[in-house]
Amino acid sequence: MGILNLTPDSFYDGDPLNSVDTHIARVDQMLKEGASIIDLGAVSTRPGARDISESEEADRLLPSLKAIRLNFPDCFISIDTYRCSIVQKAVDEGADMINDIYGGRFDSDMLKIIGQMDIPYILMHMKGTPDTMQQNPEYHDVVAEIAYFFLQQTEKLREFGARQILLDPGFGFGKTAEHNFEILNRLQEFETIGFPLVTGVSRKSFIQRALGVDAMDALNGSTVLHTLALLKGVKILRVHDVKEAVQVVKLVESVTG
Repeated sequence: MGILNLTPDSFYDGDPLNSVDTHIARVDQMLKEGASIIDLGAVSTRPGARDISESEEADRLLPSLKAIRLNFPDCFISIDTYRCSIVQKAVDEGADMINDIYGGRFDSDMLKIIGQMDIPYILMHMKGTPDTMQQNPEYHDVVAEIAYFFLQQTEKLREFGARQILLDPGFGFGKTAEHNFEILNRLQEFETIGFPLVTGVSRKSFIQRALGVDAMDALNGSTVLHTLALLKGVKILRVHDVKEAVQVVKLVESVTG
């Protein structure tokens, strides 16, 4: 899953100009490099990020979504949003999947809408909000608490008729570096819930701190963690660097069959 940030303030590769032409060129590059899914996000969710209005999110998202669908009719498009109104508009414009960092907690109608539409839905765990999530997050058992959240939300989704559910433990979303590494080490424990796992560790700050590098130099660390995630059963890698991630997938598949 290749990341396309339609924001001016994302931690790594935001687009200050929010140019549709730039977005089309980036999608073209990622697809040529082997991306299976393109994930469009119009709201920055880095730690401390400010929330934006529904109208501003739509204004950022819809022109690029329309252009990408027109230029790449076979592209599988995911929309990174937590608002039901944006879900409806995005699906009307050809979006295929929803990636919700709040896991249905922000908008009370989200899980119901996903069930009615029966589209793929990435249910992510986050403690708090982007503005507060890194203010001393605490857990008794981080993996057990995330698993409990997944069980609660997937039960609701299935009651609403949703069938295409994926789980993302939310690396860096209300977790310390120690929490993130513990989650990575215990990823297999989520398999008992019965849905495919998605991970988003690409160039994140816990990699940077562990290696003493910045985001620009965190590719090698990201590649190592992508390899470990795949070996522990993850099915989708959400990444900034598609070519390198595709190479990881090919090599892991060569080893594991």
